[in-house]
Amino acid sequence: MLRCSCLVAIVLLFFVTAARAQVSTPKYSNEFLNIGVGARALGMGNVQAALAGDATAGYWNPAGLLALERKYHIVLMHSELFAGIAKNDFAAFAMPLDSSSALAVSVIRLGVDDIADTRRLQNEFGYIQYDSIRFFSVADYALLLSYARRSRLIEGLQLGASAKIIYRNVGDFAKAYGFGIDAGAQLQRGTWRFGLMARDITTTFTAWTHNVAALEQAYLQTGNDLPENTAELTLPRLVLGLGKSVRLTNKFSALLATDLDFTFDGKRNVLLSSDVVSMDPHVGLELSYARTVFVRTGINNYQETRNFNGATTQRMQPNFGVGFRTGGLNLDLALSRINGREEGAASGGGMSSVIVSLGYAFD
Repeated sequence: MLRCSCLVAIVLLFFVTAARAQVSTPKYSNEFLNIGVGARALGMGNVQAALAGDATAGYWNPAGLLALERKYHIVLMHSELFAGIAKNDFAAFAMPLDSSSALAVSVIRLGVDDIADTRRLQNEFGYIQYDSIRFFSVADYALLLSYARRSRLIEGLQLGASAKIIYRNVGDFAKAYGFGIDAGAQLQRGTWRFGLMARDITTTFTAWTHNVAALEQAYLQTGNDLPENTAELTLPRLVLGLGKSVRLTNKFSALLATDLDFTFDGKRNVLLSSDVVSMDPHVGLELSYARTVFVRTGINNYQETRNFNGATTQRMQPNFGVGFRTGGLNLDLALSRINGREEGAASGGGMSSVIVSLGYAFD
């Protein structure tokens, strides 16, 4: 009875915090943590709340760590965004502690490297000095420590939580530190899978500090105000997941799933939105042959954009992926972030990103 009361209190705290923070907190804080990890997930349109069951579960839903098929599991991922300008990397290690619990450690980095600092390019005599150019990186890091445990009250219910430490830096000009907690649950009933993921359940606090001395001259020359030390609050996000597996033949099977992302930071450019709550749906499909070869597709990221002629266009992001599994080795590829060219619309002309994931499970 006490555990049920605590669960109700946590849920109420989640919604009260979201409603109160909405008034004074901006949207899109720490957005690098919403891009996603793993080629399987990205190939399925980021549908994982009910499906995650490997080392990536520390990110998608820590409750899924209890589905590890072997004792140790390692996952590495690399992808490049915006024609290779930004690099998105992920690494995770997961293992069970006993038959009822598991843990994982995950690291995420999204960065742009080798940015030229040309503030000293021209000396006091007006001459160009190329050897004065310095290079710096802008990068966001997150360390996730995840734990999962089976419920003793409801058969088949898995619970998990992730504590995340955030570090963000803009060369020598600014840096930020943050901390937050995610919590999730998974339940399987026959061929149905259910998932619940509450991101930033306590709100994630990120504090920024700026190196004003390094920026002062450039800001004065351009007439801008010097930045001040600030703090960001990342509001809670609730993800509901549902999946259904179907055996087509002895060797062919299909897995169809959907995730519904609920945000509470005001109106967003998503399928269903209001001033209080917005909902962004994802749909993913995975076809497998003998649990060895996989073909995946998914749709997500619905947006309504305004064209140069004033008309609006509805867009959704298609994703595709393939996977191969043998023994404990998993190799997954995905093609994501595709922009089609439409008449009368501004478009990236077919820009896409290739995501590569390598996983290895062993005893």
